[in-house]
Amino acid sequence: MTSTTEQLIGEYFATGTLAGLPSGHFIDGKFRPAASGQTLETFDPGTAKAFARFAAGDAEDVEAAVASSDRAFRECWRKVAPAERGRILQRTAEAIRANAERLAVVETLDNGKSLAEAQGDIRSAARLFEYYAGAADKLQGETLPLGMDYVSYTSLEPVGVTAHIIPWNYPTSTMVRGIAPALAAGCTVVVKPAEQTPLTALMLAEILRDAGLPDGVCNVLTGTGVAVGAPLVAHEKVRHVTFTGSVNTGRTVMQAAARNVASVTLELGGKSPMVMLADCDMDAALEDVLWAIYSNSGQICSAGSRLVIERSIHATFIERLAALAGKLSHGHGLRNPQIGAITSLDQLSKIAGYVDDAKVRGVRVAAGGSATVDQASGSGWFFQPTILDGVGPQDRVVQEEIFGPVLSVQVADSPEEALALANGTEFGLAAGIYTRDIKKALRLARDIDAGQIYINEYYAGGVETPFGGNKMSGFGREKGLEGLRAYCRVKSVTARI
Repeated sequence: MTSTTEQLIGEYFATGTLAGLPSGHFIDGKFRPAASGQTLETFDPGTAKAFARFAAGDAEDVEAAVASSDRAFRECWRKVAPAERGRILQRTAEAIRANAERLAVVETLDNGKSLAEAQGDIRSAARLFEYYAGAADKLQGETLPLGMDYVSYTSLEPVGVTAHIIPWNYPTSTMVRGIAPALAAGCTVVVKPAEQTPLTALMLAEILRDAGLPDGVCNVLTGTGVAVGAPLVAHEKVRHVTFTGSVNTGRTVMQAAARNVASVTLELGGKSPMVMLADCDMDAALEDVLWAIYSNSGQICSAGSRLVIERSIHATFIERLAALAGKLSHGHGLRNPQIGAITSLDQLSKIAGYVDDAKVRGVRVAAGGSATVDQASGSGWFFQPTILDGVGPQDRVVQEEIFGPVLSVQVADSPEEALALANGTEFGLAAGIYTRDIKKALRLARDIDAGQIYINEYYAGGVETPFGGNKMSGFGREKGLEGLRAYCRVKSVTARI
């Protein structure tokens, strides 16, 4: 750690807070309190104590933010040359890297994840801005061959004001993977971060302004989903909504946007299988499974939360995996453990409820299985890395998203049965395939119904790789050049000559 990070950590553990944290909405290039004057607390999951307050917005604040973004779109941002938009996004990437230490510490405090994971989140955010900075001046249309008597061409135009509803598990990088392509395309954005993790969104808005983004192009509203999120996605001037969260909330978002015929990108839940065939490289696969489910304490939409494994290697694999899981350190994120905290008490209770119910049904707990606390202080919201072994295909812990460090193990007697189990839920976000046989791997990749497939390395890819789900995991894609499409509309122009 650098001395700056050490100083921030020292300040926090000495005072229980950090100086200079943002506390108001960011509207029209300035921080301002909620119109009602109300505030909410944000908690450090590693201590279960509040460490900052933030504005509790309502429909009046939504109206101000959307009006600001609408004005900035019509009068300013859409008219800025694409190359200049790219330069602003590039400066933003550089500023994120320059402020990475503070951003990572705040992300750790707000979310509960380990400092190393938070640092990775910040690096990803900088890379996303950098990637879309390069794409801003490459949004090209086409000429259409209609014959000698016509000239016909298409152009790509920004859709207008966009709303971004951000989850609490990856608050920084998830925000950026939506707003960076939107800004590159010439759209303006109104961001609503989760009420559990509001701070880095406000910090990023300030960084964007200081990098040269005109006032009103990026506004950030804090508060609850009911008071802020609902009126934002239903606003008549919002032309596209990007939402990451639960299936039920995604349905509500889509219904609200439909009233204004606004387009939607939905990245919803997952119950992603890791298909382990008998000929896999077991040593490498064990390490992958460990981090596919236990990274960020399992609070990842695309986590490898199901292990579908051939029977001949099942017993040995689970024995070794349970031993590794039991050795993982957990504790306050700023102490940089291998496993950080669960982001909220509500989420911790949900995880514990799933595991306790499984125990009652007789499911074998091969590792973990209980809530716990920070090893150093005896406080905070933590859950042990858990393995539920030999679970039936219709069991709740197979069919429903737990969103915690809980791996459900399903046993298959053949690759064909493994495929059926892999496709046996309503979700289709991601899947992993582990085998030395490339033919088997590619056939499974073809036949598994998921938005992204990882072969012999879970979470393979980067900002260049399109990301999104099938079935109840949503629709639309973020990241990569596909991530720009949601924020562009096609106009065709045809002239008789």
